[in-house]
Formats: sequence, C-alpha cells, structure tokens
Amino acid sequence: MTEPHDTVMPFEVRPLGVRGRIVKLGAVIDDIVRAHDYPAAVSALLAEAVALTAMLGAILKFDGKFILQTKTDGPVDLIVADFASPNGVRGYARFNRERLAALASPRQQDLLGRGYLAMTVDQGSDMERYQGIVPLDNSTLADAADAYFRQSEQIPTRLRLVSGPLLARGEKSTHWRAGAIMVQHLPSEGGASSIAFSSGDAPEGAEEEVREDDNWVRAKLLLDTVEDHELLDPTLSAEDLLYRLYHEDGVTAYPASPLVRHCTCSAENVETMLRNFSEADRNDMIENGEIKVTCEFCSSEYRFKPEALA
Repeated sequence: MTEPHDTVMPFEVRPLGVRGRIVKLGAVIDDIVRAHDYPAAVSALLAEAVALTAMLGAILKFDGKFILQTKTDGPVDLIVADFASPNGVRGYARFNRERLAALASPRQQDLLGRGYLAMTVDQGSDMERYQGIVPLDNSTLADAADAYFRQSEQIPTRLRLVSGPLLARGEKSTHWRAGAIMVQHLPSEGGASSIAFSSGDAPEGAEEEVREDDNWVRAKLLLDTVEDHELLDPTLSAEDLLYRLYHEDGVTAYPASPLVRHCTCSAENVETMLRNFSEADRNDMIENGEIKVTCEFCSSEYRFKPEALA
C-alpha cells in the first residue's frame, strides 16, 4: 500500500532561478529493505540509492526505465536500483559479509570503495540507450551524482540523501525510511544555466576564477540547512519542508506523484528464461531434484521440476 509520503514532488523557486525535487519514502523502502537480510549499513546505502533513483527517474517524460548501478572494489561491490515509468522502484545490493564485518564504523565511502556509478536511461527496445558514468573514488552516492550533473550535464546541482530505521510512536519495531532533495539552477525559459563553469583552458596549476550567482548560492545554503530527521519524519510533509526552506523567496510545489515498489519477475518469466538454457545447463542447476531461482530484487523464490522444462 502506498503511503502519502511515498512520493516524489517537483518544485520551483522562481526568484532564485532553481527547480528541484523532493522524495520521501516510507512503506515502499521498508518493503524493499526487508525483502533482504542485509546488515544495517548495507540497507541504509541501498535505501539512499533507491531514493536517488526515484528522484532522477521521475524526470523521465516517456515510458522507460532509469537504472542506477554501482560497481566497485568495496565491501558493497554492486548496487542496482531502477525506476520504471510511471512510478515503480526497486533495488538490491551485493556485498561481502567478511569484509563488511571488518569495518568498525563504516562510512558510505568505505562501503563503496573505488569504481564507478552508471546512470542509464532505457527508452525501450526501439530506442538507443543513454548512459552516463562517473567515478566513485572515496566518495558518496550524493558526491557522485553531483559530479555527474556538473561534468556530464553542465547543470549546477545540490542534493541531499538520507536513510535510516525509525521507531514509530506506539510501535515496538522499526521501519525504514529514506529521503532525498535536489535543487538545480535552471532558467525558467529553458536552456543552459547562466552560471559559468570552468572552461578547462586554464594552464596547468593555474586557478581559474568561476563566477558564483548570488541566488544560486542562497539556494544551496538553504538546502544545506535540511536536517536528516526532516527528510525522514513521517509527520512532516514535503510541502511543509519546502515552506520551511524557501517561503521567504516564494516556492511553488507541484503535484506529487506516488511511488510504488515493483518487480518484473513472475513464474512465467522465469520459466521462459530457463527454457532458453540448454538441457545440460539446466541439469547443472538441479538441486534436490528441482531448479530453484531467487529474484535478486524481491527475493521471491520459484521452483521447477526439470522434466517440466524439457
């Protein structure tokens, strides 16, 4: 069931020349995290990845998928999250328990290590995929996403990601929540930001002065005042949070879109996949007289008798 806070809401602060999105995830991210037996640090990292995916995927104006993937040498060497139009999210992580246990108080940078973050827009089989890749080098997901917009899209961007388990009043067990907020300097009439980036033509070792727009500086500073609990609090709506941040400048909140947990796996799809394997390959999959397939995203199990696939 979708909560009022399982949403992504676009907004605009016209006097500052910025637009953005805010994501608040409750039951949806709790379902995704609880489908896996992950340690808390891995669950928190996955929850932030899903929140980031929802925020960026909601920008799509067509039927398709936005896929976020990390591949690194860290204890969490793989994360995959995707947003499927119009509003479905899912995700999973792969990690090494021994390497993770060796970290006393792991930071997100320690979990990810070095590698890359890939963001892919899939418009369907008849359209070409678009993919952007940025390095992960002792950086967080938010750092990498910021680098992507700065280097690949040339869009000044500031974003925050947060996740964690909360104990609701009157309840004995915790529930996972996640939140994300982003502002970008985008002129209302479209086109590129008027904020200058480095041209890249300065001699090596020389510092090239880059002009900062006062309105953009203000928008960033206000965003930086957001506290973790404000993005996670189920009693604080996205509208109220935006009002706290930008009411002096005049913020316009647009209708929020609901987010739901989705998965494309099914017994029929898994059976079709298995039939595409050779009989020899299927025989190698047999354990205790059956073939068992577990979905990485939702942990659903599918069992088949080998003779049924012949």
